[in-house]
Amino acid sequence: MYDMPMSLQECCLDFICDNLATLCDAFQQPDSIQTKLTFKDSDVFFHGNISEELLRTFCEKGKLTDETLSLFDPNVMNLKRVFIKDAQLSTKGLRILKTHKISELEITGLKSVTVNDVIGCLGEWTLSNLRTLNVSNSTFVNSTKFCVVVSLSKLRSLQSLNVSNTEFNKHGLEIIAEDLPCLESLDISSTAIDDILPLRKCKERLKYLSMYQLRAAHTCDIVSVLCELTKLVHLDASDDTYQSVQSVINLHPSKFKISDLLSRTHCLPKLVSLDISGKEGLKEPLLIEFLKSHPGIRYLGLALTPACKYSIFLDNHESEIKREITVTGEADEKQILECLRRYANRPIYVQRSLYTLFSFTQAMSEPREDIIKLVLPAMKNHPRQIGVQMAATACLYNLSKSEVGQKVHPSCLKEIVNLTLHAMENFPSHQQLQKNALLTLCSDRILQDVTFDRYRCAKLVMECLCAFDDPSMNRMSVAICSILAAKISTDKTATLGAKSRYMKKLLQLVRQKMDTQQIDITLKFTLSALWNLTDESPPTCHTFLNEGGLELFMSMLQVVSTMEVDTRVNVEAKILGLLNNIAEVKALRHSLMRTDFLLLVKHLLHAQQIDVSYFAAGIIAHLASDGEDKWLIAETDRHDILDDLHHLVLSWEQPQGEMVAYRSFKPFFPLLNCHATPAVQLWAVWAIQHVCTKNGHRYCLMLQEEGGTALLAKLSEDSQTDVDVVNLIKKILQLVKENVK
Repeated sequence: MYDMPMSLQECCLDFICDNLATLCDAFQQPDSIQTKLTFKDSDVFFHGNISEELLRTFCEKGKLTDETLSLFDPNVMNLKRVFIKDAQLSTKGLRILKTHKISELEITGLKSVTVNDVIGCLGEWTLSNLRTLNVSNSTFVNSTKFCVVVSLSKLRSLQSLNVSNTEFNKHGLEIIAEDLPCLESLDISSTAIDDILPLRKCKERLKYLSMYQLRAAHTCDIVSVLCELTKLVHLDASDDTYQSVQSVINLHPSKFKISDLLSRTHCLPKLVSLDISGKEGLKEPLLIEFLKSHPGIRYLGLALTPACKYSIFLDNHESEIKREITVTGEADEKQILECLRRYANRPIYVQRSLYTLFSFTQAMSEPREDIIKLVLPAMKNHPRQIGVQMAATACLYNLSKSEVGQKVHPSCLKEIVNLTLHAMENFPSHQQLQKNALLTLCSDRILQDVTFDRYRCAKLVMECLCAFDDPSMNRMSVAICSILAAKISTDKTATLGAKSRYMKKLLQLVRQKMDTQQIDITLKFTLSALWNLTDESPPTCHTFLNEGGLELFMSMLQVVSTMEVDTRVNVEAKILGLLNNIAEVKALRHSLMRTDFLLLVKHLLHAQQIDVSYFAAGIIAHLASDGEDKWLIAETDRHDILDDLHHLVLSWEQPQGEMVAYRSFKPFFPLLNCHATPAVQLWAVWAIQHVCTKNGHRYCLMLQEEGGTALLAKLSEDSQTDVDVVNLIKKILQLVKENVK
């Protein structure tokens, strides 16, 4: 069983988001150019929780637009808590909010419209009753470059406001302190505020204050105001550890000294949560005294400080503080995970946490999906931060590799893959990050069991292969591509394989191994990748020939012929399998109809190993289907080869395993019509029988759906058909009868 599988509700919401074209109708609204979506089933109705989760799912999938937002008609949906993040929306789309009674609104990362515009899209009930508003990372600046905050004063019932990472300023702080009588929670982190004096006006009601990265004009004023906020339960006065360029050149005020606050042990008597991460001067005695004088504190943020390693905060120490306190920091796994939980939006904190977490994940022997689900959001929030992506990809590899990742649910692995691919796209020139990504992707579990955009992945891996000349990266790249090339559509295979740059690199790897006579795993994976890329892909076969692939492979066959049987057989089969793909392409067969090639294949036709003999026979069969008179060899040699082919096929025993996998049976159908050459028909029906015997459930159904069973039945009833061919056809039809119900 997998750990933490997706709920049925999550699966249903994913399905709706991914299948809108099937489930919905779209029509043009008469008074607007905007398209409106409606569910085809007029009886559909979503209650509040499902409506809100559907909106969140649209957002997380990057599919929230004005059009999809129109689906949230109040006759169908019921929104009270609205979550919107990093969406490209206009006021036209947001006006749907006017029809809902919203009590909590989180609309973050919105740059296409201002906060003022958003508030203008709310209905009268919402304006009068909205309790929570989070506009973090959005904008207050209008088209005329003015910071407009006055609309916030309309929200008279607002209890919680988050304006972090916006242009919010002291003027805005004065407005909300004066005009929002219910305000209890305020987040002004990373804003333009450098003076919190206006907060004195709400000192009797403010319980939660976050002011991460506050740059203070006068540190004594900051401490003085904080000491007046006697109702505070939570205070976040944390910082980044480095001094910004602006503060160094005095364009911004500097940090205020936290020691000035901690030394006033009588201040903030109701404090339960205190975050002073990134602060300097946190001496152990000072912290101990403050904690002793504040018995209510249950959370202490000490990330990016040496203080997190003080013995009083470690589990194995008999602490002077006689209570359980949750601490963020880098001293142990518990502190690190708490950091990722609380600071997912802070790149410096995330990078440090992931860097430290990496050493812990190296030794983990049990699945830790709980950790994965903390790493993924942190990684997703900072796609352009190389430090975060480097550390995250390294951690995810440790958390998903080999046995540790076996019980991780495929949906979780899918998210790992998608974020890894994003990292590869964003940092194509960063070798170590690309190597981390390859380590994660080079997993049978991921490549075989997980659903993701395999073409996108294969393309990124091929780009990586071309960009770097690193033996371990080469090995992983060709291993990944060898598997993915067999799983993407023939159209995508052609797009990928026809790129001459990719083909040159793959053939270069083969040439290097041939020159050094090194038959290793990299060569075998490279040959498999080429084989799968050419499968039913004429453009790839054409590129292979143009780049000198035939001459190289013929030379390779000569080189391996001198090696031990166990060494050469696997290589010979892969080479001949690819050449068989070329022989399937009618327009390219003339390239193979040459004396040296035909005599080489004739020799391999008699190989003791059935897979080598099988592929050599396949090449002969495809070439002969055009008429053996086109072969550039003597007539007697032509007849000998076809006689050998006939007798060989009849002598083959079914091997234990499946020698080959086919995308379809279509390349065989022209061979079945070669009535003048029974040996060609015989090889084709033996090949069909082989895969139907080894994997009847898949291939018998495929054969029937493609019209192969009807073609075979007709052939068996023809009195001119060779008796050996008829006998094999009867076995195939019996297999189809047994496997297709």
